[in-house]
Order: sequence, then C-alpha cells, then structure tokens
Amino acid sequence: METMKLALIILILFIFICPVSAAESYPKMLENPWDHSPITVFIDDENVPEHYSPTYYDQIEKAMGYWEQGGNGQLSFDPEFKLVDSMDKADINVKWVENLEKVEDAPDGVAGYCRPYVVDGKYVRADIVLEVGNYQGFSWQQYGDTNMREIAKHEFGHALGLGHSDDRNDIMYPEYEMKDNINPLLVEQSHTYLIVISGVVFAVLMFLGISWRYNKKKRESIENEIFDGWDDND
Repeated sequence: METMKLALIILILFIFICPVSAAESYPKMLENPWDHSPITVFIDDENVPEHYSPTYYDQIEKAMGYWEQGGNGQLSFDPEFKLVDSMDKADINVKWVENLEKVEDAPDGVAGYCRPYVVDGKYVRADIVLEVGNYQGFSWQQYGDTNMREIAKHEFGHALGLGHSDDRNDIMYPEYEMKDNINPLLVEQSHTYLIVISGVVFAVLMFLGISWRYNKKKRESIENEIFDGWDDND
C-alpha cells in the first residue's frame, strides 16, 4: 500500500514538474533581452543589392507580426515592434546583401544572421543581415517571398533572445528546407505581360463564343427554312 502511494506521488510530481523543466530547457541567449518596449526596427530598403525584391519588405513585417502574435510559444515576454525611419533610432536594423558567402565569407548554407550587442545583460542593438539568394549546385537562385519570411522569422527569434532549437519543426531550428521558391522579381517583371496575355486570351474566347452563337443561330435559321419548305411540299 505504501509503495502504491509513493508511486502515485512520484507520478504527480513528474506530471507537474516535467513541463516546467522542458520550458526552462529551451535554448535562450537571454531570457528578456530588451529593457523597454516597443522594440524599434529600421528596415533598410534603399541600400539594397541588385536582386533585392520590394516584396521582401512585407515579409519582414510579417515576420515581426509572427512574434508579436506569440511566435513559437517560447518567449517569456510579449514583444511589440515599431518601425522607424532611421538606423540611429532603431534597436534592430535589417539589411540585405546579395549573398553572404560572397560578401561576408559566411559558411555555406547560411542565409542570414543576427548580431546582438549586449551591455549589462541587455541588448542595446541587434543587426539582422539577410541574403537575397544562394547557390543551388552551380547556379545562383534568388529567394522567394516564403523563404525570405521564414528566414526573417528565425533571425528575429535570435533578436528576441532565443537560441537554436533541436526540434526540426521549430522556427529556431538551424537548418531550413527551401520551399515555394518563386522568384519575386521575375513575377513582378512579367506581371504586365501576364495581364496583356490574359486580356488577349479573354478577347479571343469572347470572339469565339460570339461567333459560335452567331453561327448557331444562322444554322438554326437555315435549317428552319429548309424544314419548313419540306413541310410545304408535303
């Protein structure tokens, strides 16, 4: 009987203590890195590399929104961001380079990084640098909006004090599988042509439809005349 009571107590302790331990064991560089709110962010969309896409700006805003809405659930505080128009006013500065391997001699596969500056256990500034593309085999490929957004989410996680996770499904996992990598510049450049082509196709279909209806009515009229003539002869 005493053994069963002891086993029950251990089970209860295991249920209540283990979730807390798991949460505390999540890798963090700092528990609460910023001593103020909102955290100001400057997105440099002027000093950009050749293959920068204007759609990337929106992906940064979406990445910020992801963390403001709870992110991966591992933050111990609720971050709030505010966009500013100057690097001097910003806590977090975001910029792009063409390719980190070529520009900054980064290791192969690194798509972005966050460099925080710490004073007295708090971040005083953080620089986020993102590349616009990387090499796939022997060819260079630009990142699509989905990939840019996911990379930005990861780096903002570092800017909020989180380290790398061992969970492959976590946004803070150090490796990312590229997906939906549609070249945003190609889409933007071909947008006008797609509209024109769509208009031409629509016009052709309309013409064919009207012609079909006209010919159908004409055929029916001729057939009625012929059949009416047969009826008169009968």
